[in-house]
Amino acid sequence: MSTTAIDQTFPDFEEALKEDIQKNSEIRTFRAGEQMMRTGQYFRSTMLIIDGLVKVYREDDAGNEYFMYYLKPGQACALSMVCAAKRETSEIMAKAVKDTEVIAIPLSYMDEFMSKYKSWYHFVLETYRSRFEELLVTIDHIAFRAMDERLEFYLIKHQQTLKDNIVHLSHQEIADELNSSREVISRLLKKMEQLGKVRLHRNAIEIISLGSI
Repeated sequence: MSTTAIDQTFPDFEEALKEDIQKNSEIRTFRAGEQMMRTGQYFRSTMLIIDGLVKVYREDDAGNEYFMYYLKPGQACALSMVCAAKRETSEIMAKAVKDTEVIAIPLSYMDEFMSKYKSWYHFVLETYRSRFEELLVTIDHIAFRAMDERLEFYLIKHQQTLKDNIVHLSHQEIADELNSSREVISRLLKKMEQLGKVRLHRNAIEIISLGSI
């Protein structure tokens, strides 16, 4: 593996750290829709996202999905880092939203990097902080907002993450992620269309005018 991907995606890493990662890790690719993490699995490596997009979520016993956050290039999953460091099984699931490329760093290097490289130490702390803040925002909308506000938050988050005004999801897929029914989501989207906030297409929603998170 060349250091080019590391240089471009993680420019704040020390040169020695980049070289260490280059020598002791591997590139893995996942196709869009492919499962990357599953509940109950043990982690053998920490994954740094260098290209694509990953959705992190939880799943209940009935198979309902609860969206947590997205991972973009230059980021890593804090919860997987915790599970990896403590040798515990995963409590989360992750799926590639788009074709995704990651750097997989074996667990044996986690502690070594923490004590050896300040840039890695700060990266891990910032990863914990950023994912925690994202979770607080998500929990706030799930616990304290009505479904119409949760739906608007979901669409804005999708738009900002993908940098695309077109959300390529069916009403049923959105309902599954928000733990609602297709009928409720369809009714709310129709109301949003009447207000000029979105335009509905087959299996896609065009965002016209929504607020910000």
